[in-house]
Amino acid sequence: MYGSRGVGAFAGRRASAAVLGAALLVTGCSSGDGDGDGRGDAADAAVTQQPKETDPFWVNPDGLSVRKVAELQGDGKKAEAEQIRKIAEQPVGEWISPEKPEEQARGYTEGAEKADRTALLVLYNIPHRDCDQYSRGGAADGDAYRDFVDAVARGIGDRPATVILEPDAVLHLVDGCTPQQYHEERYDLLSGAIDKLKGLKNTKVYLDAGNAGWGNPDQIFDPLKRAGIDRADGFSVNVSNFYTTEESIAYGKRLSAKVGGKPFVIDTSRNGNGPYTEGDPKERWCNPPGRALGETPTVDTADPLVDAYLWVKRPGESDGECKGGPKAGQWWADYALELAKGS
Repeated sequence: MYGSRGVGAFAGRRASAAVLGAALLVTGCSSGDGDGDGRGDAADAAVTQQPKETDPFWVNPDGLSVRKVAELQGDGKKAEAEQIRKIAEQPVGEWISPEKPEEQARGYTEGAEKADRTALLVLYNIPHRDCDQYSRGGAADGDAYRDFVDAVARGIGDRPATVILEPDAVLHLVDGCTPQQYHEERYDLLSGAIDKLKGLKNTKVYLDAGNAGWGNPDQIFDPLKRAGIDRADGFSVNVSNFYTTEESIAYGKRLSAKVGGKPFVIDTSRNGNGPYTEGDPKERWCNPPGRALGETPTVDTADPLVDAYLWVKRPGESDGECKGGPKAGQWWADYALELAKGS
């Protein structure tokens, strides 16, 4: 999305995770690379849940960054391990892939429920996703996407979950990236997904609404309404991007005023130093150097319109094959360390 997007970070992962004893195959489109074949035991990293009153979201005890900490410890790289621990000890989004989505959603929500926390899930499988960029793909067609959402809903059941719905999907209807012939179907699919997920007992849904750098709220508020924002719990901003929390709050408040005062959540995972301003404007979002981790996840935002700061993008995983990075979604150790050291 011309220099202000960043969701290309999430394609192409393969991961294997045991979620509190539940075997779970995780493959596909999100922000984990699945480099789970290294040395070390995730239990060695010894992460614990954050205080529920300020951060009710689940820290996956077998998450990729947890396993990376264990690997570094096993290699005797204690200083690096402690830097990556800054990532491992925070809850991050679990990106549901198209392969076995019901099992994934069930595993993550069961794991979170056992820890008395809420699972943070991300759906990123809309047809014609990412406009032929680093994370291109998505469901084969509308029926396949509806089946995907239905499977996720079955997996969640009555367990607590917060869902970030389709990063960039509405934005790409506005910026000219998604061809016109797919617009009506996309509105229908997003609206249907909101209805399906909101029909669950303990699920919150935030429809993605871009970021502070792409344009202005006047361009997107009507598309958000057509996609069903009125029936969602709110919207998300800055997913996989680097705009500061202050910029994101200002953008979110302007947009909220145009969509019935809906609250919003902000992805603060990598915005500690704000956006990158050098190089090709079309790829400033892609693995920019000199960035840092942002505010840690919390619901204690001191702003009634901001429901939470979240780490939706998983820090340390590549945005794509740019600036020397690996494929989108794969773990990039040097970049992870840079983020952690910069915070």
